[in-house]
Amino acid sequence: MAVPTTKAEFKEYCLRKLGKPVIEINVDDDQVDDRVDEAIRYYWDYHFDGAEKTYYKHQVTADDKANRYITLPENIIGAVRVFSIGDPAISTDDLFNIRYQIALNDLYTLTSYSMVPYYMAMQHLGLISQMLVGEQPIRYVRHKDQLHIDADWNKYDVGDYILVEAYQVVDPETWSDAYGDRWLQNYATAKIKYQWGANLTKFSGLQLPGGVQFNGEKILDDAQAEIAKMEEEMITSYSLPVYDLIG
Repeated sequence: MAVPTTKAEFKEYCLRKLGKPVIEINVDDDQVDDRVDEAIRYYWDYHFDGAEKTYYKHQVTADDKANRYITLPENIIGAVRVFSIGDPAISTDDLFNIRYQIALNDLYTLTSYSMVPYYMAMQHLGLISQMLVGEQPIRYVRHKDQLHIDADWNKYDVGDYILVEAYQVVDPETWSDAYGDRWLQNYATAKIKYQWGANLTKFSGLQLPGGVQFNGEKILDDAQAEIAKMEEEMITSYSLPVYDLIG
């Protein structure tokens, strides 16, 4: 069969990896759904292909000003920063800003004038702005979908746009290529295998006709080892490196 492109195909793919239909997999369909959802959520949280940087545009409403926060879509899992409405030092729509004056008086021609002083001046202005003003403080909790902006909301007018740098999940239902990810396939299969073993442990010692006995503990132990190995592989091979924090 080709690479799965839907959740139903993905579930069947994982069950076939466990032996279906040659072996009866004693897992309910709802349990398979739950384990696949768990695997996808873990994939979103840790895999570098599970989420992507995006710039979300939000138009301010009267309710936003009253609440002092904006509501982000469910697929946003993290907000990094809010772009400033305007910086009088470096904005481009002001005749008397520093950038315009440097370009007007010093950059007569780009072919004979060095760009180094201009670049250094912009870096210096950016440093001054960062030291004296700093980044706009924000607070975001993904389970509430509320981005709190700790600012003077009087500077926002109804109809203004707020631009948020954020991270959104790569939903396999929209981008079906995610169902073909090798790590996600193996991890979801291991999660289903764990559920299978957990189900069979309820019948430990039960003997079937012909002398066959359930061995749920072996399936459960194997699945636990596979999950632990794959989660370690995720951290060491598929997660983005943790940035140093300097305080």
